[in-house]
Amino acid sequence: MGAGPVGLVVACELLQQGIPVRVVDAGRGHTAHSRANVIWPRNLELLDRIGVTEELLDTGHRLAGTAFYSRGRRLATAWMSRLPDSPYPFALTLSQNDTEGVLRRRLAALGGTVEQGVRLTALDNAADGPAVKLEHEDGRTEELEPGWLVGADGAHSTVRKELGIGYDGPPVDVSFAITDARLTTTLSEDLSHYCYAPSGAMVLGPMGDGVHRIALNVPHDAYSEDNPPPREMFQQVVDDRAAGRSRVEELLWSGSFRVRVRIASTFRSGRCFLAGDAAHVISPAGGQGMNTGMQDAFNLAWKLSGVLRGEFGEPVLDSYDTERRAVSHEVARSTALLTKAGLVNTPAKVALRDAAFTAADRTGLFQRRLAPQLSQTAVSYDGDRHPRMPLKVSSGSLADSASTTGGSGEAAAAAPRLDSGGWPTIDRDRHTVLLWPGTRTPPADWQRTRDRVRRELPEGTPVLDLTRAVPRGLARALGPVPTVAVVRPDGHLLARVDPKRPQDTTRLLTRAAHLRSRS
Repeated sequence: MGAGPVGLVVACELLQQGIPVRVVDAGRGHTAHSRANVIWPRNLELLDRIGVTEELLDTGHRLAGTAFYSRGRRLATAWMSRLPDSPYPFALTLSQNDTEGVLRRRLAALGGTVEQGVRLTALDNAADGPAVKLEHEDGRTEELEPGWLVGADGAHSTVRKELGIGYDGPPVDVSFAITDARLTTTLSEDLSHYCYAPSGAMVLGPMGDGVHRIALNVPHDAYSEDNPPPREMFQQVVDDRAAGRSRVEELLWSGSFRVRVRIASTFRSGRCFLAGDAAHVISPAGGQGMNTGMQDAFNLAWKLSGVLRGEFGEPVLDSYDTERRAVSHEVARSTALLTKAGLVNTPAKVALRDAAFTAADRTGLFQRRLAPQLSQTAVSYDGDRHPRMPLKVSSGSLADSASTTGGSGEAAAAAPRLDSGGWPTIDRDRHTVLLWPGTRTPPADWQRTRDRVRRELPEGTPVLDLTRAVPRGLARALGPVPTVAVVRPDGHLLARVDPKRPQDTTRLLTRAAHLRSRS
């Protein structure tokens, strides 16, 4: 349910596995008033899974980082360009409509369609699978049992309501005016700008060709659909809050919305799932909403597709709720803090905030903590047990390529590819084994150790030998000692294993396979 970015990602993931899907949408269609306009580095990595990252890069505008100001004075900058652990060290700005356009073209290339104007009116979530009633625009009704249902139908999700799932959150309640406007400005075009003033906060986000996204807090009910915020208001607030000098030349569109942070009490009920805004609505500060929803989609899709292919057992799907709900709460907390930081207005609190931002920037703490948080490269599951690894993910399965062990356990003729920057590419559908010597100069017995590990691995296991130079961010993540790192299909670490004990790697993979078996 739902044909926004989240629903489209899930559909593309399943279709590329040969799994038939129906994408139905109640009629939201395309709108000029698309709020999400940034894709962060972690999502650019994951979007490689469905083969759309390059087209998005050709469409969007790259940003090197995010700068923060108070009363026109620059306090700190979170640099995406200085991230050592991503193959995409930048943010990408483009309208949500453009993002959806790229995803819809990919959906069509995979043989999928969006059924527009089809509304879910009833849902019976029985033990053996959901039964739904759909209503078409012409009044025709349809009853079916889809087997599995993903509700990506927005903050007012019918799926969530029909399932009776709670939807509560922390006390963040802020209204924003928003526009895409042609702007003449002295501010840098390769940074987004968070501008704080006693009267409130404002964001200026370059989108290329002189167009900027402007978002600012306003009183509740100040504007409505019939009374959108005018250019004069934006110009007045830009004059009051923004750093530099800017002139709002023309509004391409404008609107307002109210944000109440909400997170569903569970993201799974039987064979029904919630993703994106249906599962969580967070503060727009930091542009995390759509990106968090997309990560829901990727986390769910590789697990669900494996279940539907018969390779995984249903228990693997339990981790979707625990992993993504924990991340949603963390993102909600961090964006709420960012929102509150921009809205302090007493002299003492302003001085404290400005001093904290400045000190954090000068000591490097701002770059070490906030940049990975904004870029979503810091996402980890089950505490720190399953951190995201700085890798690329293949847009196709490596099952039939030279990246796997042969039937006898011998290495295939060639290693998996590394891109021009040295970033390894892991398998999209299965756990990949990374053989890491710990340093650029391998230990004397590394080749023998590596060969023992390969011989012990189950047939068809994707293996990547990293006995070569790799980006420093990946080297840092793998650590200074020889290790076997088993990486999940979504690029998160499953576990590290001592290469001197190759049987432990085999047991780990066997245990993972048993978890996912039909038994």
